[in-house]
Amino acid sequence: MKVHEIRADFPILEDVIYLDSASTSLTPEPVLEAVLDYYRAYKANVGRGVYRLAQMADQRYRDAHRKAAAFVWGVEGVTIFTRNTTESINIVARGLSWKRGDRIVTTLLEHHSNLLPWMRLKEMGVELEVMRPDREGRIDLADWEKAIAEGTRLVATTQLSNALGTVIPVKEIARICRERGAALLVDGAQSVPHMPVNVKDIDCDFLCFSGHKMLGPTGAGVLWMRKEEKNEKNEIEPLLVGGGMVEDVFDDEYEIKQGYEGFEAGTPDISAGIGLGAAVDYLTRAGVEEIHEHEMRLTRKLLVGLEKIAGIEIFGPGRDSSEARGGVVSFAVNGLLPHEVALMLDQAANISVRSGHHCCIPLMKHLGLKYGTVRASLYLYNTEDEIDKLLAALEQIARMG
Repeated sequence: MKVHEIRADFPILEDVIYLDSASTSLTPEPVLEAVLDYYRAYKANVGRGVYRLAQMADQRYRDAHRKAAAFVWGVEGVTIFTRNTTESINIVARGLSWKRGDRIVTTLLEHHSNLLPWMRLKEMGVELEVMRPDREGRIDLADWEKAIAEGTRLVATTQLSNALGTVIPVKEIARICRERGAALLVDGAQSVPHMPVNVKDIDCDFLCFSGHKMLGPTGAGVLWMRKEEKNEKNEIEPLLVGGGMVEDVFDDEYEIKQGYEGFEAGTPDISAGIGLGAAVDYLTRAGVEEIHEHEMRLTRKLLVGLEKIAGIEIFGPGRDSSEARGGVVSFAVNGLLPHEVALMLDQAANISVRSGHHCCIPLMKHLGLKYGTVRASLYLYNTEDEIDKLLAALEQIARMG
């Protein structure tokens, strides 16, 4: 992967070292051009018109769904465009027909988006078990076996922790779910942009991810779901009803369209969907395997460098851990608050990192991190030179702590 060629598509990198891609990634010029091309050349609504511009918009929007599905090997399922991962998860939480006594299993590793929707279901009498990880974000498979008891309706877990970088063994968890008759929802917001993800291989029922974390524009999320006649208990009711999603309307009832259209009521964010399709094309050209290998090289370099700086504590799997991890590295500098470190990095070296709780307040409380952590998250456009500059700046900051 030729990083210098990739960086040419991100002019913003001339002025900043961007290490906050776990929050939102940067957007390359080809994706921006795809979005602007919609507004400049063929702006029209989708699923409604027969004139040429409408047909062009409809075809590009459909192509984007196909590309997103193919990216995660999910062509045989239904791929719905949403605003983001949060909305995707809420569609499942609100769309399943719950009854009192249904049981959900999730973890403290989750982003609030994969925790609060399940907490809200407790008001309906749904039981919720929240599993606790160790300090590196690990949960033994034996604990999963115990938690996913008979009668569990749904298991909801991240594939890659946005706070600690820990990779969760979702394929093994799916096997347990199949044995116990539970459905599996995977939060792929952090995994899909950074590593190969195959819904057939995982054998999950729902996969949720966001376009803005994978080089796309904001406002483009994805909910992929398995659709099998034999699995009617996991049938999802649309969150919204209205224009564009009905096949027919009668005096007192309506018939919903098949496929993704039945879940996308109203005018969608068409340009964001088309931009997501262009982002998928970009990532496919770069090579997801190559992107993952590049990130892991940078991650190892960063972890090795952090371990050498006195006064820095690393959270999540270390470089010598046998556990899989992603390019998300959380740490703290003794004597300084995470926000103070982030501001110093920004002001002294134009380095952008995240600081705080990372939308994982229960996890931070579990780890005893009142103010959270500093988090550097890597992507295909980052370089070894940028890691060196981050480490040099942190060494100076640590001396002040």
